[in-house]
Amino acid sequence: MARPPTAAQRRVVEGADPGTGRLRGTDAQLAALVRLGLAFRHPRPPHDHFLTPAGHRLREAGPEPASAPSAPAPAPAGVFAARVGGAEEAPPGASRMREVRDAWQGLMELRRMTNPDGATDRPCGWERTHLVRAAALALEAAGHQPEHAGTPGYRVRATPQPEAVAVYGPALQPYAATLEAAGWQCGEYTEARTRTRHLLGSPRRV
Repeated sequence: MARPPTAAQRRVVEGADPGTGRLRGTDAQLAALVRLGLAFRHPRPPHDHFLTPAGHRLREAGPEPASAPSAPAPAPAGVFAARVGGAEEAPPGASRMREVRDAWQGLMELRRMTNPDGATDRPCGWERTHLVRAAALALEAAGHQPEHAGTPGYRVRATPQPEAVAVYGPALQPYAATLEAAGWQCGEYTEARTRTRHLLGSPRRV
């Protein structure tokens, strides 16, 4: 997110329906949460607003702890970010597994609420606008490890092609099986210049 949510915006997030993630607030508050990536507006009437996976993580983190008046405003706690592989810090094992599981469950709910037929077996609009993070979440939720500090693992990267990501790593076939089970279509390719094998994955539409 570009900046932390305000206290009023956090209260709206924390007041979301625990089952559906449905939000109640002023038009300005809801629009601001959409801009922050914490909420989305349902495309069908009555166009209610619901939490995104990042919004669910912020709500589950609970109220922001009080800090001294002179202290700088902390970054929002509990906002989930999928690990795409590379220079990211390795988070604690058990707590990270819980975060990934909760984020994946939130994404399934997002699919159910936003896909026209309520299907959860194929990606939704949010995933199509966050391709790299969506593919990385599917891989991490299935137990694959990202590349980190020289440790082999997956790397998910953007590509010039529309609605496509490249996935590199030592286990392309298991990565492809995971993404296909999550509603993506994959093909294996070799880069002409480096001869590096990689997957090209795109969200399935039907």
